[in-house]
Formats: sequence, structure tokens, C-alpha cells
Amino acid sequence: MESAKKIRVLVAKPGLDGHDRGAKVIARALRDAGFEVIYTGLHQTPEMVVSAAVQEDVHVIGLSILSGAHNVLVPEIMDGVKKAGLTDVLFLVGGIIPEEDQAGLKKLGVHMVFTPGASLKEVVEYIQKHAPSRT
Repeated sequence: MESAKKIRVLVAKPGLDGHDRGAKVIARALRDAGFEVIYTGLHQTPEMVVSAAVQEDVHVIGLSILSGAHNVLVPEIMDGVKKAGLTDVLFLVGGIIPEEDQAGLKKLGVHMVFTPGASLKEVVEYIQKHAPSRT
């Protein structure tokens, strides 16, 4: 990818979840695939995630949530992103997301939910295919 046309991906760890190995593995795989990756680090508030997405002008927001707080955190972050005017962002969630919660997240506007066992190749290819293009 040309640097001017690189897909910018924010990988965020919202909430009190203290496990970030998976997020770091995803971030590295995305970087190796040619994406520009911004990793927020642990314990981000929804406001911090929204602020980072706006400041970095990202194409993709990927949330890694293992704490079970996805039904609280995801709507807050999505609402903040929309209020900030980022309407053309691909929104992904990964982590421990029970199957019965996935449809509700998608109804809110989450494009894809990746659960344990999803391959790095699958995540990379999904972003390559679905990330919005900007000029």
C-alpha cells in the first residue's frame, strides 16, 4: 500500500480488561499487512477511544473486549464516534463475545465480530475488503 493511501486502523482496549496479548497480536498482523496501526493501550474510556479515532482520522476502529462489558462499552463508543462525525468508519469488535450478543452489536452498526479462533488472515482480508476509502 502507498503510504498516502494506507488504511488507518485504531486498535483499542476499552474498559477494565487487563489482557492485551490478542490486541497486540492483531495490531502486529495488521501492521505487517501494510496497515497503519494506532494501538491505544489498556484501560481506555469510551471518550478516550473516540478522541483517538477522531485525532488519528482512522478508517477502522477495532475494539478488543474480553471483560464481558461489550454491551455497555460498544454502544457508548459507537454513539461517541457518530456524534464526532465519523460516519464512514468500519467498526469491528473482537474478543469474548457470546453468540447471543453478536446480533445486537451488529444491529447497532458493528460490521463484524471476531471471536477466539478467528485467523489473522481472516481479519486482514476482511479489513482489506470492507474498509472505506478516502481521498
